[in-house]
Amino acid sequence: MSQLDNIPVVAERPVAVQPQESKSAGLFTRVFDELKDFCRSKSLFMLHYCTGCGAIELPPAMTSRFDMERLGIQPMVTPRQADILLITGYVSIKTLKRIILTYEQMGSPKYVIGICSCTVNGGMYWQSYATAKKLNDYLPVDMYIAGCMPRPEAVIAGLRELIANIRDGKADNWKDYYRRYDYYLGHQQKLFGERWQTPTDVIGEARHYDLLGAETTGAHTALLEKHRVPLPPFEMRLGLKQEHSE
Repeated sequence: MSQLDNIPVVAERPVAVQPQESKSAGLFTRVFDELKDFCRSKSLFMLHYCTGCGAIELPPAMTSRFDMERLGIQPMVTPRQADILLITGYVSIKTLKRIILTYEQMGSPKYVIGICSCTVNGGMYWQSYATAKKLNDYLPVDMYIAGCMPRPEAVIAGLRELIANIRDGKADNWKDYYRRYDYYLGHQQKLFGERWQTPTDVIGEARHYDLLGAETTGAHTALLEKHRVPLPPFEMRLGLKQEHSE
């Protein structure tokens, strides 16, 4: 049963609107959205978080033989400017904290790709106490590229599929993090403890994107509010000389 099966269907009340105005406004909005998705799919910056051995396949995928850049995908070094978060291999519990922090710093829309079987079910580390097994329990994953390790051809094929989904307006899993934040936070707290927190105000962002729903808040976000510690302001002073006592 999919998540959509649990959503109640409510009949909409008819609104008295001029048919011609409604049609033209809808057409203009749809064309603009399609153009926006098309342009976004042609220019993607990728932040590759090299957590494991899957990173070995990235250099050949990026360089001249397979040439990832011809698809409009380029490496990026900071999460603020990145569109794609690429997780390449097994994820330890300590590393997962940094992955979540990185993901929350990325601007929306944002996309996550898990490379190697370790991101799907733990792979060869499925019995390890120190390894996170299913990446999509902690943040929404748009695509898995399974294998140990997947070849560059598989990486390119996966990126092509993601591009097609973005172009067609189907790559919107990032919205699920805001709509079901309490679910993801619950899995994070189970792994890191109930005092786990990041500097990002995810609930505030959900409200900003108009994605605040019934599953955004709950028991786990209540724990977050209980234990949240405000960040101290960063104070920078310039031009002050140290005084030495005589």
